[in-house]
Amino acid sequence: MAQWRKKTKDETYSDEQIEARLKEQLPKWYYEDGWIRRKYKTSGWKGTLMVINTVGHLAEVAFHHPDITASYAFVIVKLVNHAAKGVTDKDFELAAKIEEVIMWQPGIDEESALEGTPDDQRFKYIKYD
Repeated sequence: MAQWRKKTKDETYSDEQIEARLKEQLPKWYYEDGWIRRKYKTSGWKGTLMVINTVGHLAEVAFHHPDITASYAFVIVKLVNHAAKGVTDKDFELAAKIEEVIMWQPGIDEESALEGTPDDQRFKYIKYD
């Protein structure tokens, strides 16, 4: 059973509750210095920009904006609810949506008409975990 319970809109989670929820729902994310974080490795600058733009779109639609650190071959996404002064359901829900979209691999599903990118370095842009 979960060691956390869903909270009200701006109610924050304790460090222990954050760690438990990340472990259960977002195992590639981690908690550090008051933020939930995820590092996405890319295949280069083009992939980095695609990840940033995707995260930016999702954040704008959600009206909840992360801090983003970018380099040539990675993007770090950091989430915290500044108004609530801690991690809230907004952070977990946006992190889950970012994870779902960024890590989507269409070629995995045999039934899908979408093939995914060819196994060719010229077309790769994200390094899947």
